[in-house]
Amino acid sequence: MDEWIIWVILAVVLGVAEIFTLTASLGLLGAAALLTAATAALGLPVPLQLIFFAVSSAAGLLVLRPIAMRHINQPPLQRFGVEALVGKPAYVVAEVTGRDGRVRIGGEEWSARAYDETLVIPTGATVDIIEIEGATALVYPRE
Repeated sequence: MDEWIIWVILAVVLGVAEIFTLTASLGLLGAAALLTAATAALGLPVPLQLIFFAVSSAAGLLVLRPIAMRHINQPPLQRFGVEALVGKPAYVVAEVTGRDGRVRIGGEEWSARAYDETLVIPTGATVDIIEIEGATALVYPRE
C-alpha cells in the first residue's frame, strides 16, 4: 500500500475523532496528516514525511489552536437596558393580574401583568420577570 493512502486514512480517522471530541486538536492533526499525504504522493521519503507531519502538527497545535479556541470560548454577551431585567426577581406592590398590577424591580416601580393571564398574584409576593413589553413587566410567581 502506498504511504499517501495511509496518511489519508489517518487524516479521516482523526477528523472523525474530532467530531466526537470537539477539542480542535485532533482536527489539526488530521489536517497535518492530509498535508503529509500530499508530500507522500509527491514521492518524498518516509523520514521526510514524518518530519513534515511533526512540523505541521506542531505549527497547527501551537499557532492555530490557540486562535481557534479564542474564537470558540468567547465570553457571554452582556444584556443591557430592559433586556437585563429578564430573569430578575421583583416584589409585588399592588396585586398583579392578567390585566394590570405593580411590581418593584430594584428601586423602581413598574407596571406589571401576570405572564399566565389566569393567575392573580397577591401583594407582597416575589415574582420573576419573564419578559418586558414596553414599560410593562410580564411576571410569574416564584415557587
